[in-house]
Amino acid sequence: MRVGFVGIGRLGRHLAASLLRGGFALTVHDRDSAAAAPLVEQGAVWAETPGSAAAGADAVITCLPSPAAVAAVLEGEDGVLDTLGHGGTWIDMSTNDHHELQRLAALAASRGLATLEAPVTGGVHLAATGEITVIVGGDTAVVRAHMPLLEAMGGRVFHVGPLGRASEIKVITNMLAFVHLVACGEALMLAERVGLDLRQAWEVIAASSGTSFVHETEGQVILNGSYDIGFTVDLALKDLGLVLDLGEETGVPLDLAARTRERFVEARARYGGSAWSPMVVRLLEDAVGVDLRAPGFPATLEPE
Repeated sequence: MRVGFVGIGRLGRHLAASLLRGGFALTVHDRDSAAAAPLVEQGAVWAETPGSAAAGADAVITCLPSPAAVAAVLEGEDGVLDTLGHGGTWIDMSTNDHHELQRLAALAASRGLATLEAPVTGGVHLAATGEITVIVGGDTAVVRAHMPLLEAMGGRVFHVGPLGRASEIKVITNMLAFVHLVACGEALMLAERVGLDLRQAWEVIAASSGTSFVHETEGQVILNGSYDIGFTVDLALKDLGLVLDLGEETGVPLDLAARTRERFVEARARYGGSAWSPMVVRLLEDAVGVDLRAPGFPATLEPE
């Protein structure tokens, strides 16, 4: 299977590398050609435009930071929809708005193209090892045809239903992650202020009923002081906006999500949108006047 891959960011480069390891013929494009250079060294072909990445491909994957970026790559000049051949498949691995996904999928269908959505969850470090979770929405036959491709990138692959369902569950999982992140910071600060050893406190929480995936992963880079989880405040706000829109559409009041979004808005105002998302905990550190630090924690969870 010949695959085009558009979006070689912190996440995309690992997903694309997994495809190369899986033996897929890969053509890559990113606005920053330097980001794709390591993949080209490993055997990928560089494409100057998204359309060039799609030309001759059986499937094109997009892994981009926003719904607007996805639309630009598909519909823009020399875009994917102009060059992906009839019978090809567009696979969006971005965290997208389910309405926008459906709109673009209809455009793709009018040109004889199939669409799958396949957002991932679990963190950049799991993408690096090929163990990230892949959530798939789309027609069952199309999913089956592309399962080897999806399994090459992820450890667990869930087909959750028709197109749109994966986008919905993805923003729900992200909502939980951001709420857990704020709660993790408060728990660690309480532990520090009562005089507990922070490393041991982290270990006790990780072994308790109060643990979470976020505590066990992002808690480490908070205690290191790097906050580097490979995911920015701007991306968190984009995802929180999507889940709050979903709550409004369905009549579900999302009080915790709304308050969490307020904290991320404060973090963006204080530290900038390109700051790593765990910097939201820095707000509490600044308010209390105490840095949450403990020895022995890594600056990043990505393998060297």
